[in-house]
Amino acid sequence: MATYVELMECQADATLRQRVAAACVVAAEAIRVEPGATNDHANRLLWAKKVFASPTIAADSMVWAVLAQNKAATKAQILSATDASLQTAVDAAVAVFV
Repeated sequence: MATYVELMECQADATLRQRVAAACVVAAEAIRVEPGATNDHANRLLWAKKVFASPTIAADSMVWAVLAQNKAATKAQILSATDASLQTAVDAAVAVFV
C-alpha cells in the first residue's frame, strides 16, 4: 500500500501524468463518438472539448482520481500500471469531472 507521501510522489511523476493525459484524450474521444442519447451527453461533450483543448490540465485533476482508486497498490505498482488499467481508472472517474 502506497503511503500518502508516495501518492504525492506518484502525482508528481511526469511519465504517469503524461499517461493519464493520454488516457483522458482516449476517454474524450469515446465521448465524442458516443450516441447523443447517452445520459448527460451534453455535459460529457463539454468535458471532452476541454480535454482536447488541454490534456495536461485535465490530467492535473484526473491523476488524483487515478491515485485514489489505486491507493491499495504500492508506488511501484502504480507507476508501472498498464495503459489498460490506467484507462479503466480514468473512464471510471469521468463522471466526477463532467
